[in-house]
Amino acid sequence: MEKNSKIFVAGHQGLVGSAIVRKLKTEGYTNSITRTRNELDLLDQQAVADFFANEKPEYVFQAAAKVGGIMANKTYPAHFIYENLQIQNNIIHSAYVNNVNKLIFLGSSCIYPKMAEQPIKEDSLLTGPLESTNDAYAIAKIAGIKLCQSYNQQYGTNFISLMPTNLYGPGDNFDPQTSHVLPAFIRKFHGAKKSNIPSVTLWGSGNAMREFLHVDDLADACIHLMKYYDGSEIVNVGTGKDMAIKDLAATVQEIVGYKGDIIWDTSKPDGTPRKLLDVSKLSTLGWEPKIKFMDGIAETYEWFQVNHGQHD
Repeated sequence: MEKNSKIFVAGHQGLVGSAIVRKLKTEGYTNSITRTRNELDLLDQQAVADFFANEKPEYVFQAAAKVGGIMANKTYPAHFIYENLQIQNNIIHSAYVNNVNKLIFLGSSCIYPKMAEQPIKEDSLLTGPLESTNDAYAIAKIAGIKLCQSYNQQYGTNFISLMPTNLYGPGDNFDPQTSHVLPAFIRKFHGAKKSNIPSVTLWGSGNAMREFLHVDDLADACIHLMKYYDGSEIVNVGTGKDMAIKDLAATVQEIVGYKGDIIWDTSKPDGTPRKLLDVSKLSTLGWEPKIKFMDGIAETYEWFQVNHGQHD
């Protein structure tokens, strides 16, 4: 990938896509192509085909996806499976038709079985049942992996698939109904602090274990692997370290500066008990995360206050 290569970042306004655009710019790549949803509907097969035929991107970061937390996945499974299948099918097929040099497909750690052995190795894929609260989304992502592998096998394309762990950072989704756990905690604690609410109720037992990666680290890993990894086998992208949700809550509470109590609503689901990625393959490919967790959360909270804090 040259500094003037034509690079299409699909989903550039989302958490991951915006981080990739920032990183490309920082590293001196001068020819990124982006389209807003109004300019290019990725659900529209013909529109995507026309875009690729006209623009002829050389490299593609497929970061466009419909994403959300447990509540959103449970409530809208049809939206999650349909929209993700449509988006990735349109982009991956058009990348093949238009001879894209290389494509990165971004999956998710939720593709792995609910009770996968920890830490989760890449070869755990399809070895057991999925977590039921987000299996529709997971199956769409698994289909994306298989699509890339199938095109590589049949057509000799160079489409690689990365499986990020739980992500956070500037640009995250803080919507009360659809956000993931870390931004949801930031919003709840911030709102309770501003309103002097004596306690905050959080879902589940707090015992589930999760791993978190700053989105700027993921963007760095994406560019590194675009340069240095070719192959159909998936690659986990994470930190290799996890924490209990209770500890996450305490960390966010401290950074936000909320002094009240935390109440755990155990009638609500925890989701997968533990989801820690084995990142040994990533390490052998020469990449390690750089952003410290406390620093990353503090930066994310600062971004939230500037962009959303006044509304709570």
